[in-house]
Amino acid sequence: MNLAQHIHDAGRNYPSRPAVGFGNYLLHDYATLAQRVARIASALRKDFRLIPGDRVAIVASNVPEYIETLYAIWHAGCVAVPANAKLHGAELAYILEHSGARICFASSDLASVIDTHAPRNIERIVVFNARSYDALLAADVMPVAPREPDDLAWLFYTSGTTGRPKGAMLTHRNLRAMSKAYMSEVDRIGYGDPVLHAAPMSHGSGLYIVPYVEHCGVNVVPESGGFYADEIFKLLEAWPRSSMFAAPTMVNRLVDQSGHCPVDNIRTIIWGGAPMYVEDTIRALERFGPRFAQIYGQGESPMTITLLSRNDIAYTRDARWRERLGSAGRAFKNMEVIVIAEDGTVLPPGEVGEVLCRGEPVMAGYWQDEEASQAALAGGYLHTGDIGSFDEEGYLFLKDRSKDLIISGGSNIYPREVEEVLLRHPGIHEVSVIGRPDREWGEIVVAYVVGNASAADLDTLCLNWIARYKRPRDYVFIPALPKNNYGKVLKRELRLLDAERVVGAG
Repeated sequence: MNLAQHIHDAGRNYPSRPAVGFGNYLLHDYATLAQRVARIASALRKDFRLIPGDRVAIVASNVPEYIETLYAIWHAGCVAVPANAKLHGAELAYILEHSGARICFASSDLASVIDTHAPRNIERIVVFNARSYDALLAADVMPVAPREPDDLAWLFYTSGTTGRPKGAMLTHRNLRAMSKAYMSEVDRIGYGDPVLHAAPMSHGSGLYIVPYVEHCGVNVVPESGGFYADEIFKLLEAWPRSSMFAAPTMVNRLVDQSGHCPVDNIRTIIWGGAPMYVEDTIRALERFGPRFAQIYGQGESPMTITLLSRNDIAYTRDARWRERLGSAGRAFKNMEVIVIAEDGTVLPPGEVGEVLCRGEPVMAGYWQDEEASQAALAGGYLHTGDIGSFDEEGYLFLKDRSKDLIISGGSNIYPREVEEVLLRHPGIHEVSVIGRPDREWGEIVVAYVVGNASAADLDTLCLNWIARYKRPRDYVFIPALPKNNYGKVLKRELRLLDAERVVGAG
């Protein structure tokens, strides 16, 4: 079944129900949204001559048009390629080229970046709210294109350890399974219940569009297009029973925000993308009450590996409550999650190994990368690269993330892509990038450098090649990097050294 069928059915069966909000106001009901989706889809097929399976990119900040465009792509039988709007133009160019997208939708603030960096395969750039976009809405409506459950729906580009993003292939089946798991275990959605999209819709928050459309909820986009704690408080006044996805950094900022918050209007705040410190969780509970859940997932298994439920977080009378706040929760009911040793043996509770999972939400593989697909899905399980262990009651405790992954403010940063940029400087001989624990961001990027260069020059180099949020916040110049007998850099020793420097500086 095509995911776009949900909007078509809602427009026919529940035409007057609210569908899209912008700021404090209702923008579209389901009848209007369904019409707009069907017209844009028709334009994609007839005017742009796309065929089912063609890829269509979206490079945009959070805007209401994101929702209708995403569903129009599916309605036309095509594949959505939402790209992180915070990426550097050169990084976006790689995703656009690698995906083979023919059309790119862009918000007005990013149109010039895309125009500058667009590869040859991009035939048309359509800018939201521009004349080219409005023209699409004049097309005749078309029926929903038939799609099979295992047809590709979303190419979810997630950074790889090689420094090049990989396109996780998410099918209509994958996203339907994700939606059902969310609805049954995380947050039951009622007609008209809102979700606030303050986090990027290209990634975590955008996935929430699917269950909310399926169950006739309201997708609300802040007027700012981003996250501002004071704006969220005002939106909660206008949209009772709201839920939202938030990185831990965002939760902490909500907790620290002064002024009145209509707490009773919060249904659920779901965090993910990075661990939440136990003390921060307790502070959030004290401020907002039992309205939190935590999801552990990856782009390769969207939103759905394990869940620390509202009850797990709120039930303070359990003797192990505080300990369990430090866990990633228990496996979703539609997922099998195991921990294995290096030889592939399934480990019992208490033993530490790599976390593997399998189930309907797990991706079909990586786009145009058979070798990486076989490695990631070896043995029929998704190899997450995360290290952890179960307790006797099935709670998963993550001991470490993918070997070198840095998670800052909920965004994944792989050191190698930063290192490769820094090594472009002629004065740099060696470099190793690590994450430094940080209370606000979770981690910040720190570069240990061997060579001669100024921090300002290295900052400029990074800003010319990668997204701003990936650049190091600190450069530490040392005579040599610690290495083992095989010449491999020992990042663990660098982390210990960095911890000592931070303590010494404090």
